[in-house]
Amino acid sequence: MSDLNDSLVDVSSDSFWEVGNYKRAVKRVDDGNRLCNDLMNCLHERARIEKGYAAQLTEWAKRWRQLVEKGPQYGTVERAWCALMTEAEKVSDLHMEVKAALMGEDLEKVKNWQKDAYHKQMIGGFKETKEADDGFRKAQKPWAKKLKEVDAMKKAYHTACKEEKTATTRENSSKLENNNPEAQKKLQEKVEKCQQEVQKTKERYKKSLEELDKVTPQYMENMEQVFEQWQQFEDKRLHFFKELLLGVKQHLDLSSNHKYATVYHTLEDTIQAADAQEDLKWFRSNHGPGMAMNWPQFEVRNRGEKRSGESEQG
Repeated sequence: MSDLNDSLVDVSSDSFWEVGNYKRAVKRVDDGNRLCNDLMNCLHERARIEKGYAAQLTEWAKRWRQLVEKGPQYGTVERAWCALMTEAEKVSDLHMEVKAALMGEDLEKVKNWQKDAYHKQMIGGFKETKEADDGFRKAQKPWAKKLKEVDAMKKAYHTACKEEKTATTRENSSKLENNNPEAQKKLQEKVEKCQQEVQKTKERYKKSLEELDKVTPQYMENMEQVFEQWQQFEDKRLHFFKELLLGVKQHLDLSSNHKYATVYHTLEDTIQAADAQEDLKWFRSNHGPGMAMNWPQFEVRNRGEKRSGESEQG
């Protein structure tokens, strides 16, 4: 009895080969479609962040440019300070370009790929999901039918073993109690009948297992074939996601954008051009000792000018 039990040891009820466990491979098709939606939502959210950041930079630049221009700072240092606002405006433009790329090129790629890969059915769900489910079910059906027979034979065999054990226990108890020979004979006949049933169900059980073993290689081959088909389907999605994410990286990576580098070269040049001595000289010339002055001096009055009612004096 133990040898038959060992032959059907449940290695893992979670195994792919168990009846119905191919559903996880089918679910992956639906998951792939959902992941396309998730990726688009992810990019859309990032685009909103880029747009928001760009708007904040622009607002900040406008406000601070006005404050600096109206403030007391002057000269080349004022220009250096205002260069920060120019940087913000330029970087704002670049982040709007990132936003446009995410919402345009990147999002459209995902949307189009999803449309080509997953085809909705009139009755709901996707054509690819149904194809996967039909393929696995067809591959598993003959083996599942044989397994059902094995389970039925196993149950019959185990029931017969249990009945045989019960009958033997009763017979042994009767012998100990010295019951009348007629009763003992009936119990012995029951044991023999149970033993015959055990043998008969055991043979059927073994035979059904042999039949199951015969169809198992074909079952494995068919299931493997269907599984590989959907592995390739998933392989395409995974490769597409990788390529798409690399494209997104290019759009996000402003450090590789020559315009971004130019912004900071210009900013540095403008700041480096700030010259304290030049500014001090300018301030001296425009607001200090360097200013021109109409020093007071004797002014001769023009004799040709006189006020009305005023007599001319020598």
